[in-house]
Amino acid sequence: MKAWMLTRHGAAKAAFELRELATPKPAPGQIRIAVEAFGLNYADVSARQGTYLEAPPLPAVIGYEVVGRIDALGEGVVDSTLGRRVAALTRFGGYATQVVTDARAAIEIPDEMDVGVAVALPTQGCTAYFCAEELVRLHPGDHVLVQAAAGGVGSLLVQLCKRRGAVVYGTAGSDEKLELLRSLGVDHAIAYRRRDFAEVVRELRGGAGLDVIFDSLGGSAVRKGLALLGAGGRIVCFGGAERGVGSPQMLHDLRFAAAFGFIHPIGLLTSSRSLLGVNMLRIADERPDVLARCLREIAKLVVGGEIRPIVGGRFAATELGQAHEWLESRASTGKIVVSWAG
Repeated sequence: MKAWMLTRHGAAKAAFELRELATPKPAPGQIRIAVEAFGLNYADVSARQGTYLEAPPLPAVIGYEVVGRIDALGEGVVDSTLGRRVAALTRFGGYATQVVTDARAAIEIPDEMDVGVAVALPTQGCTAYFCAEELVRLHPGDHVLVQAAAGGVGSLLVQLCKRRGAVVYGTAGSDEKLELLRSLGVDHAIAYRRRDFAEVVRELRGGAGLDVIFDSLGGSAVRKGLALLGAGGRIVCFGGAERGVGSPQMLHDLRFAAAFGFIHPIGLLTSSRSLLGVNMLRIADERPDVLARCLREIAKLVVGGEIRPIVGGRFAATELGQAHEWLESRASTGKIVVSWAG
């Protein structure tokens, strides 16, 4: 099989090499997928930069999600699944023409489903669904802030919140992204590069506070967000985009950690606020049943037309470096998909 291997940390166009590797065999409970396309996530950029602690040692094949057809089954997997088109979460290994994964981490998809839409389901779709439907219960009229709302997870969170009748505040960095947010139903689109999001929310809400915040930024955004919550409010943290990259990396990490501020359970208790953390890879490893449920439910919503993943970039496998650069630029929206067929 062919695979793009991460061989060094650094610039996108110099970090990967296309190699021929042995085709993997599925272990018991696993399936093997002949891959049409794979998706990019910001964790891939962090792995390439050498700042993602959970990334495998180099050289490695990274990548969290694929779309393709099942071409081999491990012991214990139902025979009728052979040949089915699926979207699947992978624990790395996604940048390859064939990949093995737990059968529970795959969901059958229609043959006509767009490859970009399909590849948005396993990582970003499951993350959004777990955050908005499993961790918190949204009610009509709830006031909800979605940080980086034009991104892959953010744009899905916006739609899940509007589906529940929430009043949605969304942050974005460009006029194009703000227009996208409005088209998705965001009630208050906030240009965070022009004004501090916390000031805008306070002007709009006064002393009422927010009910839920979905935060993919970390650092100072979490500190400011906690102060915006009303009684019973919850902030769900699922990323650290505010983390800087550079040398020495430890100094950037210390600054990032300090930016969160001092958070103590007594303060959360007395103010009746909650801070929740999400790592979907840990959920996939330790609670595959939860992952399977989230994947199944988000796929139903997409197939039923209730949720529409945004595809923000399409690249051929030969353009992997350009795809990484586009994601790293933070100019992209929605999902970035890389196809082997071009």
